Parts: sequence; C-alpha cells; structure tokens
Amino acid sequence: MNKRGESITIGVLGGMGTYATIHLFNQYARLFVANKEWERPRIIIDNRCTMPSRVKAYLEGDDKDKLIIEMSESIDNLIRSGCNRIIIDCNTAHLFIPDIYSKVPKAEGLLVNIIDTLVDELSADRISRINLLASEGTIDSKIYQKACENKGIICNAPCKEEYILIRKCIEAVKRDEYSNEIQDMFLELIHKDTSCILGCTELPILYDRYKSMCDDVRIYDPIYLTLKKIRHEFRE
Repeated sequence: MNKRGESITIGVLGGMGTYATIHLFNQYARLFVANKEWERPRIIIDNRCTMPSRVKAYLEGDDKDKLIIEMSESIDNLIRSGCNRIIIDCNTAHLFIPDIYSKVPKAEGLLVNIIDTLVDELSADRISRINLLASEGTIDSKIYQKACENKGIICNAPCKEEYILIRKCIEAVKRDEYSNEIQDMFLELIHKDTSCILGCTELPILYDRYKSMCDDVRIYDPIYLTLKKIRHEFRE
C-alpha cells in the first residue's frame, strides 16, 4: 500500500503471445524486489492466447469486432477482480484502446498505456532520434511515430522490405525456436541506430538472449518501463 493509502493490484491482458507474458511476469518479479511475498503488489494475469490476430484485425479488419469484444471482456473481468493498474501486453492491441473504452468506460484511467509511458521516458532522457522495431501493424499505424513526434522526437521505422525480417524474429519467439539466422536478423535490425524501441512484446526476449552483442545500443522496452512506473507508484 502506498502513502496515499491506495492498494495497487496489477492486471495484465496477456497471451499475445504467451512467452511475452511469461517475460512480463519475470520482469515484475525482478522489479518488485521483496523480502516477503506480501511486500509485492497483487498481479492477476489473463493469458488470453485464443484471441484473433491484432495485426490482421488492424491491417485487414479480420475478426476486428471479435477481438475488441474479447479484449473488452478480459479488461472488464480484471477490473471486477479489483485491478486498478491494467497493462495490455501487446503494442498493436493499443490501437483498439478507444474501442475498449467505448465498451468498458471504467477502464479509462486504469489502463496504463505502454506507448505513452515509453515516449515520456524518451523525452525525460532527451532522446532526439530513435529506431523502432515492431510488427507491421504497429509500424503502419504510426502510433509510435506520432507519439514521438508530439514530443519532438524523430522515430525511424523499418522499411517494408524489413517487415519479413521482424516477423521472422517475432515468430521465432512465439514458437520458442531460435537459430543463428534469427540472431543475425535481430542484430542487424537493432544496430540501425544508437537507440531502439522494442515495440513488440516478443522482442525483449530476443534482446535478453543477445544483449551481450548489443552493448552499443540504448534499449527501450515499453513493458519494462510501464512496470517500473507502477513500481514507483507502489513504493510512494
């Protein structure tokens, strides 16, 4: 319980994908250091891996209504369970937040937007230019580019020819299958600039595997920064 007397309970809409959700939980355990388990905030995770593709819903409209209904149901359930800091563990899914608010108005103010959190951190660090790695849906939506632009930050996105490389990296994590080819692809992509946004929740897992070869790149992980923001509130 923080100094305001507010008990924080974290809710996570995960399963997009499952290994990314496991990675989030590991980050939570490391960030909320505790001598006793009850010194950490409660966390409730809905690993709803059965939802339609967020990328296809945005780019092609495939099962968009179904996706919004399912995301809204999960978030409503998390709120009903007492969660007052909610994380959507998927960058592309943030494109549908206005639709979620229309179905679950009480979610507004409880959702912690990982993109806004990331851009606030870039601004605080006085980053003027950064490279973005993300799914094609997130890139094409320009959700990061516009948020960065609002803070006077240049956000350089991959060209369309590089989309397939990023997709292969993301799918490797989803399948938990790695190779020298994946390593080389990831390192080539991440070294395009001196700072990089890991704008897909699978990419921090790759970074953890290969970070000894990325020492010269300043990495920004939106999920990690969001958990750190919640930890700050929790410790107040």
